[in-house]
Parts: sequence; C-alpha cells; structure tokens
Amino acid sequence: MTNRPPRQVACPGCSRPTVYDPANPWRPFCSERCRLIDLGHWANETYRVPAEEDGLEPGNLAAAETDVLSSFRE
Repeated sequence: MTNRPPRQVACPGCSRPTVYDPANPWRPFCSERCRLIDLGHWANETYRVPAEEDGLEPGNLAAAETDVLSSFRE
C-alpha cells in the first residue's frame, strides 16, 4: 500500500487550494467561513436546483385529486 499525499482541490468558495481529506473538517471548503458563505447562498436561494415541470398544477388536477387536496385545507 502506497502512502499518497492528500488530494488538493480548489475551494468552491474562494478557489484557494485546500486539502480534500477527512482531516479537513470543512472539506471541500478551505475554512468554516467559506462553508458558511456557501450555506447562506443556498438559504437565500441564490443557488437553485432546476425542477422539471410535471403538469401537476392545481388547475390541472383531476376532480378526485382536487377533492383530496381540499380536505387537507379544511
């Protein structure tokens, strides 16, 4: 078994090189600051995962499905 050096990656927050290793508690980030900034972007919806339209808008539901949904609102 060879002892390889830890892998270096670019921090997603600031692009500085950082060690991608279990010893780095903030991996893949270089610091807690970069990790928290990234979390804030997700919380503020700056980053979004695109959703596919499935056609299940309330106006497009069948009558039976609409009845079920309305029973939850009462």
